[in-house]
Amino acid sequence: MPSTLTDLFRYPIVQAPMAGGASCPQLAAAVSDAGGLGFLAAGYKTADGMYEEIKHLRGLTGAPFGVNVFMPQTRHADRAAVELFRSQLAGEADWYDTALGDPDRGWDDGHEAKLAILLDDPVPAVSFTFGCPPRSVLDRFRRAGTLTMVTVTTPEEARTAQAAGADAVCAQGVEAGGHQGTHKDEPSADGAGIGLMSLVVQVRDAVELPVLAAGGLMRGHQVAAVLALGADAAQLGTAFLVTPESGADELHKQAMTDPLFARTELTRAFSGRPARGLVNRFMREHGPYAPQAYPEVHHLTSPLRRAAARAGDPQGMALWAGQGHGMARVLPAGQLVEVLAAETDAARAAMSLGNAS
Repeated sequence: MPSTLTDLFRYPIVQAPMAGGASCPQLAAAVSDAGGLGFLAAGYKTADGMYEEIKHLRGLTGAPFGVNVFMPQTRHADRAAVELFRSQLAGEADWYDTALGDPDRGWDDGHEAKLAILLDDPVPAVSFTFGCPPRSVLDRFRRAGTLTMVTVTTPEEARTAQAAGADAVCAQGVEAGGHQGTHKDEPSADGAGIGLMSLVVQVRDAVELPVLAAGGLMRGHQVAAVLALGADAAQLGTAFLVTPESGADELHKQAMTDPLFARTELTRAFSGRPARGLVNRFMREHGPYAPQAYPEVHHLTSPLRRAAARAGDPQGMALWAGQGHGMARVLPAGQLVEVLAAETDAARAAMSLGNAS
């Protein structure tokens, strides 16, 4: 097992864990084999499903990899607001000829069972999103030989992670695609948040832990920039979402570079929690009215999103994407790692020459 974050990779490039299917074993294996760090996403999976993916990944590569786990959510939504949103979505259900999901399903994704599996059969790295585990949990992973990382969106969250005993933090800027990893019970969806460049510096000043930088990164010179600001590695999600190995829906992949979907915004429309995606019809029509209710809204809209995908309609799908989505390159994941590494080295060399002159 590795002893420090930098033991996990040859190149300072981490493939972000993208819940919902994109971060499959094939993608993680290709990234890790190429010298980066691949990640599986345990969110939205059962504990058994996570275990099977880990077993599959181990059959594909002997290189280090990580697994991301969602922290349980304790906030209770306003039932009246959820019911109002349900009524607003009735037309969508009719349009896609499907029933809305049950918002009262609750959210027991087998968190404790997942931790038990990861502690019983340790993996090189485990990261946590939507909060920070207590010291007792992080200490157990340390004794198991697993490095732990916590996603943070503010320097205060980074200090919390350090105090709890995390081995590293992932500083997620507001530019990042998918869900914002804020620890707040009531995160904002109005675009408020810290940009990555500023966040990396603030987190670097706040803690003495290794720092991953995430948010809108698509090119090697951007990786070089965050390394120059003090990050130890860069974490990229959208850049890997379009690779052949990614498990993302083909409609999602195609939308990344489709001029029809030129902008991204933060929205609660699909899950009730702020997440950045390509602006489409569903986001425009329902985003302004979606309540702060995660996972209730996620459960409500899940059948709609699946039906839209079956119908070949990206206007009704959650097209998660970072702000740099237009720079996506359709390359095999291993080749993309090598291209990013070469670009990073070239940019760092150019900066060194510039400083020398």
